[in-house]
Amino acid sequence: MGLRIGSIEVTVPVVLAPMAGITNPAYRSLCREQAEAGAPDVRPAGLFVCEMITSRGIVERIPKTFDMLRFDEGDPVKSVQLYGVDPAVIATATAILCGELGIDHVDLNFGCPVPKVTRRGGGGVLPWKRDRLEAILRAAVKAAAPYGVPVTMKTRKGIDDDHLTYLDAGRIAEQAGVAAVALHGRTVAQAYGGDADWEAIARLVDTVSIPVLGNGDIWEAGDAVRMMRETGAAGVVVGRGCLGRPWLFRDLAARLRPGGSEDGPTLPTLGEVMAMVRRHGELLAETHGERHGLTDLRKHMAWYFKGFGLGGELRKALGMVSSFVELDDLFARLDPGTPFPTGEVGAPRGRQGSPRERVTVPYGWLESRVLDDSVDLADAESDVSGG
Repeated sequence: MGLRIGSIEVTVPVVLAPMAGITNPAYRSLCREQAEAGAPDVRPAGLFVCEMITSRGIVERIPKTFDMLRFDEGDPVKSVQLYGVDPAVIATATAILCGELGIDHVDLNFGCPVPKVTRRGGGGVLPWKRDRLEAILRAAVKAAAPYGVPVTMKTRKGIDDDHLTYLDAGRIAEQAGVAAVALHGRTVAQAYGGDADWEAIARLVDTVSIPVLGNGDIWEAGDAVRMMRETGAAGVVVGRGCLGRPWLFRDLAARLRPGGSEDGPTLPTLGEVMAMVRRHGELLAETHGERHGLTDLRKHMAWYFKGFGLGGELRKALGMVSSFVELDDLFARLDPGTPFPTGEVGAPRGRQGSPRERVTVPYGWLESRVLDDSVDLADAESDVSGG
């Protein structure tokens, strides 16, 4: 059941979606460890993508950007998601990633729904301009080709239900030499609200011959199996579903590996969750030091312990932890045998929100499917996180 992306063979067809402030080297390592626990004799047991990086940050060699380009030496595939709106800048950034930094896979982001990005014509609204999308994709593919590095694309259904772009974008990507397309089954207007449209994923599968990865509402391993069966997707992309649940990759690997198990997930006890949290903290401390590492860990606490009856005081203390001694003292007050709250199985995690009535785009953006001289995208990268 493996996934082939250009020259890369991924034995377990699962991708960890880039998430700003989340998928740093420590979290990617943790998820990869879990995947390898679920499929201990196969490599790679998934694709674990770095946080989104701006192309301009790479070209201008901004230290913050390069600091984000750190990888676990044990990861067999170094994967980066790149954001940009200028074909020439994207090409230069891709060449730097492949030629200087030894990156094995480049994914291009055309799915970001954040208003500060869309109002400047970037992210999920850029595929509306077919010519600009094609120019960027061809530039990236050409720049990566001498290094044998595959380029993929992540996109959404469209701007809103009246301005869908995903079928055109898929065709353009295939013609440009893109190795695979990941489709989040929501529009930009939906952001992360409502239900993902898996039927759209199936339609894209029927439209293109390159692999299509499905993204949206993968909360448990069974969801991934069902999505692939219902849509024909070659694999799945997991984002919010793994927040506070890195063991989801263990379950996914066990189910989706060749000859995978049909058994349901083994839910962790509170003690096993605590061990996972501590391991996460240790990985963060290796790169950031104990104090800064555990400060970063704080934002994960609510996700890890969602549904457990910890009490408000203890929850607050976990959200302010700054040392392993403090963390261990707090854990000592908990019963490690407490079963996992079954009410949280299959429940959404992370950002939700309500659909937007209107997506913010540049003036006149929707009047034409091609980019004219009246639209200036020069500043479209300036507000994007990641350099």
